[in-house]
Parts: sequence; C-alpha cells; structure tokens
Amino acid sequence: MNTTLLIIVLILGVVLLTLEIVALPGGIAGAFGAALIAFGVWQTYALFGTHTGTIVLLCSIALCVLLLALFMKRKTWNRFSLEEESSSKVNQLDSHITIGAKGNTISRLAPTGKALIDGQQVEVHAINKYIEPDRPIEVVGIEGYRIDVAETTDNRFEK
Repeated sequence: MNTTLLIIVLILGVVLLTLEIVALPGGIAGAFGAALIAFGVWQTYALFGTHTGTIVLLCSIALCVLLLALFMKRKTWNRFSLEEESSSKVNQLDSHITIGAKGNTISRLAPTGKALIDGQQVEVHAINKYIEPDRPIEVVGIEGYRIDVAETTDNRFEK
C-alpha cells in the first residue's frame, strides 16, 4: 500500500467517525470510520515501524477530537440551522365552537383545511369528502383538537 492511499484511508476514517458522532445516526458510518482508522494505523505500523505508527495513531485521535470540537461549536451549527419561527398553532378549543356550529370553508378541505366558524378561523377536517372553498359547513364532531365538519345545504351561511 502506498503512502498516498494510506493517508486517504486515514482521513476518510476520521471524517466518517466525526460525522457519525455529529450528524449521522445509526452507527454504520462510525463503524466504517473506526475500521478505516484501525486499518490505516495497522498498515502504518506494518510498513513504517512502531515509531511512525504511534505518531499516526496519536495524530488520528487528536484530529478526531479537534474535528469534534470544531463541529460542536455553536457558530458552526448556525450555518445549518433553521432560524425562522413557525407561527402555526393547534386549534385552541376554549372557544364557543360546539357540535352543530355552522360556518364557511376558507380553503379547500382535502380533507383538512381552514374554515371560519362562528367568526373564528380554525383548522377543520371533512369527514367523508372534499369540500371546496366558500361552501357552508357544519361541525359534526369534536375530538381533542380535531374538528370534524360536513358540507351543509343551508344557504344562510354562505357569503
């Protein structure tokens, strides 16, 4: 094995082991990384002797620790992290919406979408079909935070 290939094996092993610890769950990348490092160090001992093998072993360990410390810094992860906030929320059912309440769809219910019921915009679920926007609906069930609705033919609630 030539020296260039040995260096590539060692660097690839260090990178895989570091990625396993930082980003890739499952253990496969870490196992391959550790195996590549072990193979590279073993070949270094075999080809270049004890002194060079020990130096390569210590450098591999130091490089793994250095890369781990670099990846664990907060500024490094800010480049990859999502910085936007989600403004969506679960239906707040402490309101006056009850079974039998009527309203209109705001978006298409396919089968879930938005509706305006008793002046309050909520997320609703059509129980047995799709409902187009601006159609009259009626609340037929409330289970937890889920509001089940059905289309009604009552034209009094259309816009």
